[in-house]
Amino acid sequence: MATEQELSDFLKSVEKRAFKRSVYHVRDDEAALDIVQDSMMKLAHHYGDKPAAELPMLFQRILSNTTLDWFRRRKTRNALFSNMSDFESAGDDGDFDLLETLESSTNSEGTESAQDATERAQILREIELEIKELPGRQREAFLMRYWEEMDVAETAAAMGCSEGSVKTHCSRAVHALSKALAARGIKL
Repeated sequence: MATEQELSDFLKSVEKRAFKRSVYHVRDDEAALDIVQDSMMKLAHHYGDKPAAELPMLFQRILSNTTLDWFRRRKTRNALFSNMSDFESAGDDGDFDLLETLESSTNSEGTESAQDATERAQILREIELEIKELPGRQREAFLMRYWEEMDVAETAAAMGCSEGSVKTHCSRAVHALSKALAARGIKL
């Protein structure tokens, strides 16, 4: 069993290499730092009681999985939603509603053609309708993960299920939404 000091020493010894590895993968310093920190927390929380000799292999597996999770979240978020910060103004107080922003931008002159505004309103309506059609647990997991931007653990705790169930619900929701929107001719 690794002592707290051994775990701490191990984490100190791998932190720079893990960060560089993550930066090479994701090409974003802040995201890489988050990935490394999440990986270290997972190792300490779930495997801190393992022998010190097993820590390097466990950490590398956790780091790889956390990086893959980051790519999956990013891919899903990019496939379904525009970057919310594109819609926010510099003076926003953090209380932001995409639908209100889209409505106000469609009412402003010169920002886009009437056709573009109509198409965007129709697409948003279709997305909302398709989200409502998802089974309850899938809709709940999907909205918490990708709309509220909660992580898997937070979503699992809020839903009262395992992290694996959250991932399954989200995956199924994304596939169902993609299929339904593609059937309606909507490409995001």
